[in-house]
Amino acid sequence: MKCQKCSKPATYHITDLDPEAPGTFAVFHFCDEHALQHLAPAASQPESLPVGQLAKDLVSGSGSTLESSPADALSCPNCQISFAEFRSTGRLGCPYDYEVFRDELMPLLENIHGETRHSGKAPKRAPRTSRLQNTLIRLRNDLKRAIAAEDYEAAARLRDEIRTLEQEQGR
Repeated sequence: MKCQKCSKPATYHITDLDPEAPGTFAVFHFCDEHALQHLAPAASQPESLPVGQLAKDLVSGSGSTLESSPADALSCPNCQISFAEFRSTGRLGCPYDYEVFRDELMPLLENIHGETRHSGKAPKRAPRTSRLQNTLIRLRNDLKRAIAAEDYEAAARLRDEIRTLEQEQGR
């Protein structure tokens, strides 16, 4: 295909949308030189950020002002990462961060995954002991919640269940 303005081969194929008449467009085929001339009026518009910079600002949050929270001052005593740094990078520094930032991470994880506990599949050939360990961990967490809620009947039932499983595991 040849350039619409000269006999050189068309290397740019530009589709311009008409903002005044939605659904209508114009297609142009230009060589390098005429494509630059066609696009030059767009360059004379007020300078805007490149798309890559806009995307980076959107991801990092610098384009919009993130409200600072009291949690931003928290930092992990193990790896020294602050919660503000986690918010900017999206990465934690060590496994201990899950405990340090627990109050801030739990709503975030629940919002993303819909749950705060893994409920996926486990290997069918997983050792019985690892399944027992997972069950014990879950029961101990439930026991803590029951005690915090002052539901002592449920706490006693959970305590007994934990003891039974621990005795089974000890055999």
